[in-house]
Amino acid sequence: MRKPRDFDAELKALEDKAKDLKNRKVQKLGELVILTGADALTADELAGALIVLAETKDTGKREAWAKRGAAFFQSRARRSAPAPDRDNGGTQPQSGSAQPASGGTGEA
Repeated sequence: MRKPRDFDAELKALEDKAKDLKNRKVQKLGELVILTGADALTADELAGALIVLAETKDTGKREAWAKRGAAFFQSRARRSAPAPDRDNGGTQPQSGSAQPASGGTGEA
């Protein structure tokens, strides 16, 4: 005879896993705020900027922001990992690709 499934235990385990994932996401977002220096902003300024970012539909601006963010993480990886140990997905950073995005004000 097969052992009956304990649905309550399985549900509890899934809820615990979801809670852990949410906590990890919140922690990573907090680390990102600190890493980028955005922790110097007030909570109102940061919330306002994030709202503008989330509401922006202009794909050009969003692509520029994405390039700038990728360049930020690549530059951090270059500083923290020796070149042979780094895996950048087989792509090489282009020297001028992220520079134009940094000249903008970041406002919508």
